[in-house]
Amino acid sequence: MSNVLVIGAGGQIGTELVLALRKKHGVQQVIAADIKIECPSLLSNGPYVQLDILNRDAVRNYIIYKGFDEVYLLAALLSATAEKNPDFAWKLNMDGLFTILDLAKEGHIKKVFWPSSIAVFGPTTPANNTPQTTVMEPTTVYGISKQAGERWCEYYHTKFGVDVRSIRYPGLISYKSLPGGGTTDYAVDIFYKAKAGHEFVSFLRKDTALPMMFMDDAIRATLELMSAPIDSIKIRSAYNLAGVSFTPQEIGESIKKIIPSFTIKYSPDFRQDIADSWPNSIDDTNAQEDWNWKHAYDLDAITSVMLKNVDGSAD
Repeated sequence: MSNVLVIGAGGQIGTELVLALRKKHGVQQVIAADIKIECPSLLSNGPYVQLDILNRDAVRNYIIYKGFDEVYLLAALLSATAEKNPDFAWKLNMDGLFTILDLAKEGHIKKVFWPSSIAVFGPTTPANNTPQTTVMEPTTVYGISKQAGERWCEYYHTKFGVDVRSIRYPGLISYKSLPGGGTTDYAVDIFYKAKAGHEFVSFLRKDTALPMMFMDDAIRATLELMSAPIDSIKIRSAYNLAGVSFTPQEIGESIKKIIPSFTIKYSPDFRQDIADSWPNSIDDTNAQEDWNWKHAYDLDAITSVMLKNVDGSAD
């Protein structure tokens, strides 16, 4: 049976990933780890350990003692939050990666998952159907750390044979866990406001198209990538991954099909500049060809599921 550790388990991706991994491998085989002292309630059905990824000695001691078939490293500061504290964001996003890659190099971890992001791209990147290999000049500390991380993942695989796998996640939409300070988070908050009957104020212009994905698709992609035969994984930096691209105006129109009274207005802030540096849409041909990736949810399907499940009492 697989022995699995998810670091950063209390975050937006981590929460749902732990639940999916426990369903696949068994509850007791998947250990959730986070900096929080208390186990998040959604993960309380299985083992939990408090770990600070920046406490290198503690993380090393724990993993060396236990030994893991798979480690998922999700601890990070996201785009908008990272811009407010760039020094800490760089340290968190990079030091933790080195700790895990070194442990894998030494043989204490068989397989590593580390998430990248569309934030690796920049204003000089082709914006439409952004290819797998292209110009990458990110303008945020989050994007810079992810670009550097991709290079290090590739290096550790090439030089040391580390089986590390990665996805460039687009914006992720979920009703099970709250987002953590990303520029694409408006596409979650908008559903809570709509369900509560409030007007939504978008911090992006109405015509700002960004690549997005329903969390169920993202989790499935992660599991499929990690389950794929090693010989089929051709890219060791990070795979482009596409779901659906839409603008705030388009998501508003999708909501109005269900809640006709919904209104949205636009008040762009500093996150507009971040969004303007990112692609409008993604070409994920390599993921399709190498491990048979295909997304399932379009915009209206996402809207239907979100409005059915979000808490309308939330402000």
